[in-house]
Amino acid sequence: MLEYLRNASEKPIAKFLITILAFSFVGWGVAEWIFGNVMSDTTLVRVGGEKISVQQYNLERTRELAKMTKEEMRNVYVDPVAAQKFQNDIISKLTTQQMVENRGHDMGFIVSDHRIAREIREYPEFQENGQFSALKFDSVLNNSGYSEAEFAEILRSNVLRSMVLGAMSAPIKTPKFAINAMYNARYAERGIDYTTVKFDDFKVGTPSDEDLRNFYAQHPQTVAETRSASYVLVPADMSKPDEYSDAYDIAIKVEDAIIGGDSLSDAASKNKAKFVSLKPFSAGKVPNDDVLTDAMFSKLFSMEEGSESELIETKSGFVIMRLDKIVPAHTAEFDSVKKSLANDWARDAKQKKAYLRANEILVDTKAGKAMPDKKSVNVSRTDGAPDDVLVAAFKSAIGTSSIVPSKDAFYIITVKSNVKPSADSKKSADLAKEISTMSARGITDDYNSFLIRENPVRVNEKVYRRFLGNNQ
Repeated sequence: MLEYLRNASEKPIAKFLITILAFSFVGWGVAEWIFGNVMSDTTLVRVGGEKISVQQYNLERTRELAKMTKEEMRNVYVDPVAAQKFQNDIISKLTTQQMVENRGHDMGFIVSDHRIAREIREYPEFQENGQFSALKFDSVLNNSGYSEAEFAEILRSNVLRSMVLGAMSAPIKTPKFAINAMYNARYAERGIDYTTVKFDDFKVGTPSDEDLRNFYAQHPQTVAETRSASYVLVPADMSKPDEYSDAYDIAIKVEDAIIGGDSLSDAASKNKAKFVSLKPFSAGKVPNDDVLTDAMFSKLFSMEEGSESELIETKSGFVIMRLDKIVPAHTAEFDSVKKSLANDWARDAKQKKAYLRANEILVDTKAGKAMPDKKSVNVSRTDGAPDDVLVAAFKSAIGTSSIVPSKDAFYIITVKSNVKPSADSKKSADLAKEISTMSARGITDDYNSFLIRENPVRVNEKVYRRFLGNNQ
């Protein structure tokens, strides 16, 4: 372009372009003179002694966006939560890569120009008829937007990281004894005797008011905190620039009206927006709302009573939320829960009777008497008896008897024997792979922890807020 300007400097269009460039450089210089290093510093994150710049972030962001489908890309632009996750993932990726490169430098690894040239020649994308093609190399780089130096530097970093992490990819040989121990622990069975004492096998009478009051004194019921909220929605198809812009202008008017003292409903009515009032809800049970996301409900639980949120972009349009009222958690009055207490009292009374009977059976079993309605089975860790019995069967020592509590019954169990599993070569091979994978993951996690300790990460908050927004 500069060559074109030199050759055509006397043409009006060239003079116009040169003027624009001149003012651009002057503006840049003035800004640098006024703001000093604040404007020139584009260090986003420091990893140990190295820097990750905003330019690096933008380059990686462009690469990741290019891999996305249109729907995924739209989601990143429209959904603030998705956008924040996308942004954090990029920074995390760049930070991790820089940690590995730092480790390579610490270990004295060097990636020579000869190695880079060899790597480029061996790239399938740059070959034609099995041979390196300089023409194809230039064409691919031009289409990708990289200069030869930029591509070489990216390749150098990739090779350096592969040198550092190469040992991590080596398969770990699992000792035979470890496979056998894991195989026996996973596939062994237990021989048990057990019987069941169900709560519903026992009858209880009708409780008096005194019975219910005494029961409630021991089992008070707490009413969870509830919150009442409302919101204004300025609907729009956020993927259409015109609708987005019009909706934003209306949303600003709604926001100004609220700041001026209008209620949300009045502000919505004046600007033809939608007002929605939600019924009281708790943290454990939020309304099924088409507009508010889980993150927005979480925000409502961090707001103070009577406060409004900032303007929030959603897939449905712009939203302003208000937390209208908070009813703190409190102990329910006896009369308000009296009807529901009868069932709880009856269940508790049945459970006590069942426990007494279970204890009688346990004492008799330990004394050598026959277990009534006994079932004798071999159980695995996942099959052969109720889940609570399975857990107890492998948790208890051979020859022990115990009571196992469950949701609707007590089980009396005696662990009789340990049954070794039969040999299975496929299961053993699968287990060996699993153990190897687990070992490799553990080593990788430990190495990552080491890299993090050796390369403390520090975010440049000023640059982060200036270029990426204060969304953390």
